[in-house]
Amino acid sequence: VQLQASGGGFVQAGGSLRLSCVDSRRTFNNNAVGWFRQAPGKEREFVASISWNGGRPSLADSVKGRFTISRDNAKSTVYLQMNSLEPEDTAVYYCAAALSSYSGPNSASYRYWGQGTLVTVSS
Repeated sequence: VQLQASGGGFVQAGGSLRLSCVDSRRTFNNNAVGWFRQAPGKEREFVASISWNGGRPSLADSVKGRFTISRDNAKSTVYLQMNSLEPEDTAVYYCAAALSSYSGPNSASYRYWGQGTLVTVSS
């Protein structure tokens, strides 16, 4: 598994972005994938996760109703659709693949990490 996250950028509050996480080795189709974020001066936090087949999507309370996670295994890609963005969403977003087919918010469950993509939301 080798992950690359992309799609970050600068957006005004209320706007939308879609992040993509691609496995360049196309081997993570049996792995759960999660998104985490880390804001300046804060600890990394869980955002969303999805099981190997696209079931069991899980979202942090802070993003429920605004973010959606999905995956396309034919493209070895996991997406994070972010709507109604708020300044508090500003962070570096990381995708990660777990060793197991199902995983949740515990970052220790994730083995493979991408390099991160920066999302900046202005007020």
